[in-house]
Amino acid sequence: MRYLLSALLIPLLPLVYAQTCENYGTVNGNECSCPTGFGGSTCSLPGCHGTIFEGAQRQFAQTTGSAPANLTAAGCGCEGGWGGVGCNVCQTANACQSAYAATVSGTPDIGTVPSDVQNGTMVCNTAPRVWAAGQMSCQVINPTLQALYPGQSTLNIERTLDPNLSPAPGKTSFGASGTVVAQLFYDGVEQFYCQSNTCVQSVQNDTNWKCQNLQCTCRSGTTFCGGVPASNLTGAINGLGGSLEIDCGAVDPSTGTATCHFIQSTLQSLFGSAGLVLNGCSFGECVRQSVIDAGGGSSTGSEPTTESTTLSGGVIAGLVVVGVLVFLALSLLAFGLWRQRVARRDGYSDIGKARVSVSWTNLSYTVPGGSKNRILGIFGNRKKDANGANEDKAILDNITGTVRAGQMMAILGPSGAGKTTLVEILAGKSKVGVTTGSVTFPLQSTEGRTSPRIGFVPQQDILPPTLTVFETLLFAARLRLPESVPDTEKQQRVLDLLQKLGIDHIKDTRIGDVTGGKARGISGGEMRRVTIGLELISEPDVLLLDEPTSGLDSVSAARIANVLHAIAHDPVNPIPVIASIHQPSSLLYQRFDLILLLSHGRALYSGPGGFEPVHHFKNTGGESVPAYQEGYNVAEYLLDVASDPPVSLFPMGDNTNSSTIAVTATSAAEKGPGGDPHSGVHVVDGELSEKPGSGNVNGKVSAGATAKPQTNSVYATTFLTQLQYLCGREWKTLKRDKTLFLTHVLASAILGVFCGGLYFDTGITISGFQSRVGCLFFLGALIAFSSLSALYNMVEIRPLFLRERSSSYYSPTAWLLSRFFFDMIPLRLIPTIIVSTITYWMAGLAPDAARFFKFLLILILYSLGMTLFNFLLGTVFQNGGIAILLSALSALYQMTFAGFFVNLSDIPPVLRWLQWLAPLKYTLEALSVNEVGSGLMIEDTLQGVPVSVSAALIMQLLFGFGLNNYYRDVLVLFGFIAGFGLGVIGAVWFLVRERR
Repeated sequence: MRYLLSALLIPLLPLVYAQTCENYGTVNGNECSCPTGFGGSTCSLPGCHGTIFEGAQRQFAQTTGSAPANLTAAGCGCEGGWGGVGCNVCQTANACQSAYAATVSGTPDIGTVPSDVQNGTMVCNTAPRVWAAGQMSCQVINPTLQALYPGQSTLNIERTLDPNLSPAPGKTSFGASGTVVAQLFYDGVEQFYCQSNTCVQSVQNDTNWKCQNLQCTCRSGTTFCGGVPASNLTGAINGLGGSLEIDCGAVDPSTGTATCHFIQSTLQSLFGSAGLVLNGCSFGECVRQSVIDAGGGSSTGSEPTTESTTLSGGVIAGLVVVGVLVFLALSLLAFGLWRQRVARRDGYSDIGKARVSVSWTNLSYTVPGGSKNRILGIFGNRKKDANGANEDKAILDNITGTVRAGQMMAILGPSGAGKTTLVEILAGKSKVGVTTGSVTFPLQSTEGRTSPRIGFVPQQDILPPTLTVFETLLFAARLRLPESVPDTEKQQRVLDLLQKLGIDHIKDTRIGDVTGGKARGISGGEMRRVTIGLELISEPDVLLLDEPTSGLDSVSAARIANVLHAIAHDPVNPIPVIASIHQPSSLLYQRFDLILLLSHGRALYSGPGGFEPVHHFKNTGGESVPAYQEGYNVAEYLLDVASDPPVSLFPMGDNTNSSTIAVTATSAAEKGPGGDPHSGVHVVDGELSEKPGSGNVNGKVSAGATAKPQTNSVYATTFLTQLQYLCGREWKTLKRDKTLFLTHVLASAILGVFCGGLYFDTGITISGFQSRVGCLFFLGALIAFSSLSALYNMVEIRPLFLRERSSSYYSPTAWLLSRFFFDMIPLRLIPTIIVSTITYWMAGLAPDAARFFKFLLILILYSLGMTLFNFLLGTVFQNGGIAILLSALSALYQMTFAGFFVNLSDIPPVLRWLQWLAPLKYTLEALSVNEVGSGLMIEDTLQGVPVSVSAALIMQLLFGFGLNNYYRDVLVLFGFIAGFGLGVIGAVWFLVRERR
């Protein structure tokens, strides 16, 4: 058993007694091969007296008990020609030659140096550049470190380019090619040591070493590493890693020293982009002249090299995306120009006219009960009465009628009778209720046409207030007439129409605003005729009007009636005209050929005008209908009857025509000029009979075909043409109404001066840095609130867009682009540049042109995103008050989660995710990162302790921003812009529709 245990334990003895080497020494059998200037069994003893050529035989400072070796306490001193902590840095060539001769017999090995440059002379290289393996010793003077550690801190660094070219490999050099070993001494005691490999030396104006795989080890119990518990840096030092860069400037001839930078990511976050500054660096390298003549080690660039212009993957991807977008934009522009050119080269052909009748049968319209209580018309239950029945409201009930070309019908009835609803249904407008029955447009003569054009004049005059009458009608002509029609022909048609409407004398007068918010222009009657002209410019086959005379005096109403009568009875192109009239005068009443009287959604009379309705009610109503007084306005009498009609006047059962008259008349062509418009029909016992040869049988049109009206899916012009004329109108509006633009510019200039004065020449203290971020936050909040005007503009222009879209003027996308261009550029881009430029330079932010333009880019992107966000609110919500409230609340939400008022890392986890939905958070982070990225250092004093740290560290501690998040934030802002943009386009296409 004893022999068995011995056999098992003997192989484990080397593991138990394995040699450990400090300072990254290497195990060589039972000993350690130590870095230059260190010795002892574990490489923990620094050199004391002697030279580096002595290697392990030189004298080292010894430990005292458990205390580490102390060069100062040991009274170490350097021999002549040597310097630095540990006496590792040569100062003269004689020192190298003497030390080499004293420790090495024979001549220096010149290795593989070519024979033509072999020169064994030993020299001391005191420049920052390394030829084989060089030593350097630097003072670490940093106010923050000195406040914590007031003693003397020295950093020794050995840089090995090629150890085989060193005079005594293993003694004057250590490690493989392209390695760095460093030790920091504090008051003569080594605190920690580091090493890095894969180093490349580049020599330009400065000497730069770039290395990888940095690792550091803290010596436990030393001052830096636990000796002072309150300032224990063990975790921070042992956590150093990644890449390392040592950058040294030229040697100052007066002092023989240079300034270097020890650059690593953690140190950069503490001390700025320049890393840890090393002062008073002395360099010494014993090397043969032949090595210098041959150019030294292979891992160096002896000639000045051009700075790398390699782009990062993210930048390349961004450039690719930008390039693709530019290519798509140019391709779409080229395609649009091609389509526009093709459309204009198709040749001019006159717009064909079709004589069309309007016929509706058993037309009913019901509004479901409780629909107003539904959310978006989708959720919610239908309202029921006490008996459990649905409280659906019937607006129209089995209405039947026909109007032919050359006839003019007035729809009469008290308020709530269903006049407007009937006109809108005939015009094909989208209704929220349920419509039953049929509306057809029988073609009397087609002239090559298969679908009639329907013109609808709404009750409200919705017109662009800044345009003149001529410009308004010309805009409609350019977009509603085919693109093949020359522009000169369109202008002539507008002039002819102005004369026909009797408003040619005001063609150069601006429309004006009837609300009183802006300057007044033309009168109400003239506005009404302009609105009618907008429909007539497209030469409709059917004209429908909703209360065209409401709100007008009798003279203006008569003018409107005369215009409509002339249009309907045009001897060349007669069309059916149907108008709802609220309270016509006697003169106005006499202008209509046909009358349809409604009451509670049902037809009391449908037939010829004049005194025919009086005779009808006298014959059918009996004593239940009040008698007509001679000389009394017939229209007033009909409204009195319809206000409280007896039950006997309403149709009973399924016989929808029992008390109404279905009228069909001969066309103007059949009756001839001046003929009786009602000569084609007569009434017998309430039923319709046709005169022989009238061309109609049982109320059905026998000549021609039945067609559907033109849909709104096809536009008369191409997309580029639409965008061209929309932008032209926007430009005229901006040029003539400069109040909003000038207000934005003036406010941005004033606020820029105010903000710049408030944060004027901000300092580099901690409080000054908070002021810098506060200045950036102020600019972001200013943009968020100033973009509210974009929402107001969208709400204000919405009615005009709805009217023009329902008449197929243009594509919603073309309108949105023009609106965006002329809102973003004059009202967002220019004011943002003004306020940003003034504030940036007055506040003393990073004085670098590149930083300024990156700062400006972020603010423009944020302004773009907030503009689209407010566009989205303005399109989704019809109520402008709700949209403005939500925009203000969203701005407050963004300010809360932007990181200025609360550190993002301190937000409770249940709410922390909300920061990712706040565009202002990415804006403020990118602006802050851009500011600290300039190398901003904080110079301050805390409780008497001087502080000199990187502003990046303060930014991370106070606000929780990521140091490398600038380009990520740019991409996220682009993502918000794309998301809001797609949302606006979708909302405009699917939500912003005319619903009546």
